[in-house]
Parts: sequence; C-alpha cells; structure tokens
Amino acid sequence: MAADLNRLLKDYRYYLRMERKMSPNTVASYCSDVELFLESADPDVRTTRSDDIAAFLSERADEVSKRSQSRRLSALRSFFDWLIMEGERADNPCDAVDYPKLGRYLPAVLSVEEVTSIIEGVDTRSWQGVRDKAILEILYGCGLRVSELCTLKISNVYIGENFLRVVGKGDKERLVPVGGAAVDAFCEWLKIRPEAAAPAYDDYAFLNRFGKPLSRVSVFNMVKKEALHAGITKEISPHTFRHSFATHLIENGADLRVVQEMLGHESILTTEIYTHIDSATWQKAVLEHHPRG
Repeated sequence: MAADLNRLLKDYRYYLRMERKMSPNTVASYCSDVELFLESADPDVRTTRSDDIAAFLSERADEVSKRSQSRRLSALRSFFDWLIMEGERADNPCDAVDYPKLGRYLPAVLSVEEVTSIIEGVDTRSWQGVRDKAILEILYGCGLRVSELCTLKISNVYIGENFLRVVGKGDKERLVPVGGAAVDAFCEWLKIRPEAAAPAYDDYAFLNRFGKPLSRVSVFNMVKKEALHAGITKEISPHTFRHSFATHLIENGADLRVVQEMLGHESILTTEIYTHIDSATWQKAVLEHHPRG
C-alpha cells in the first residue's frame, strides 16, 4: 500500500480511537474493512465513486453475511466522512449506497436450567476450575461483555456494597449490582488466586496460568469447553451469557430502563431486542400448542 494511504489509515485510526472514543475492537474492525477496500479498489480515495463502493460490497456478497456487509459500509461511510473533515474530499461516495436489508437479529440465549448446568458442571478441584466458575457466575450474574470481564479490576469489585464498577465501550463507567452466587464464587477465587507475573497485573481480577490477564480468546474457549461438558451443543460464546442475563431479567419483570443501564446500552432500542426474544419464546409455544397452529 502506498505511503500516502498508510498515513491516511494511521491518522484515521487515531481519529476513531481518540476523537470518536471507539473501542479497540471496533477500531480494528473499521480499519480492517477500509484497508480491504483500499487494497481491492482504485487506491485514490479522492476519486472513489459510489459504483466502486457498491462493486466492493457486491463482490463479497456470498462470502460475508448481510450484517458484515452493513458493518463494512458503515466503516467506509465513516472513513469518507473523516476525509471530508480533513479536506481531502467534498462528498461521501457511500451516501448513494443502500444498506442491505437485515432481518431482526435475535441472539441465542440459554435457559436458566442450561446456565445452571454449565456453571455447576465446572470441575473446581483445580484453581483454574475455581476461576472459571467465578467467571461464568459474573458473566451471567452481571451481564458483562467479555472485554469488560477481562479488564475487571479487583479494586472495582465492592463485595460489601454488592456492586462492580465496569469500564465499558468508549471508556464509559457504570455500576452493576452483583450478589448471591457470583459474590460467593468470586470470593472463593480470590482465596486461591495466584500471584500476578508483574506489578502491572496485580489488580486484574482474572489471571491465566502465566500470571497475566486473561484474553478474550481464552474466555471464549473456556465457555465452549464447559458448554460441551454440560451437553449443550448450541452455538454459544461468552456473549450468550450476557444475552441470557438480559432475557431472564425481562422475562421476570425487570424494567427495560434498568436492564439498559446494567448492560451499558447507549440507546434503549438496543435493549429492546430482548423483549423480542421473550416474544419469540411465547410465540413458539403458542404455535406449537394451538389446535390450529
């Protein structure tokens, strides 16, 4: 890639991170999408046309989902908006490109019984097992994102007051209640938590066998392993516990605004997806049992 484009990408990455306050994962996704476009299209971004954007998206229509196509278009729209701000262009070629039509996305959720079977099935005879049970209890008990769990600090867990201070997307802090089984599991973990490999890691709640903070991939692999051990074959991830947490709260009558606050959603429209999951559950039950269903 030409030096000029490398400079643009570097400056764009800085803009997303420092000015837009986007999460590292979103910054990485946006920059990856833009770089992919630049590698496959006319590298002169000052003359890019709407047809170039549409061709780029259609060429890969069979390779990626509509949701991924939509994200790529969002990334490109953001990039060209930034070029306009920088005085590199006068218009955004993405304005004439329509987003692909998306169906309502309903994330997979676990039943209360499935959550219980996964957590209770963890072998706690090793320190890793005690840690993993605490992780699962907090993922489900607090609805944390996996990135929030991996960066959770011991100093931000207030056992006596029954809440966590979480740093979420855009470095926004929120307080999340924690109690019952999650508190008990976390306290058991702290009793046997190994020493950190360096002073910089002393305050991280969850460490790997090298005394360093856990990675997202490690947590993902652990969740998959424990789900299979419990005999659950549906496709799940750490985020499934967050979805299940929100769905079960709403099913049990929790106020939507309260769930929004606990999840750290900027818009309540994002939280409303969990009311649709609940609706899908009873809709399926009605159709399966109605005499003329």
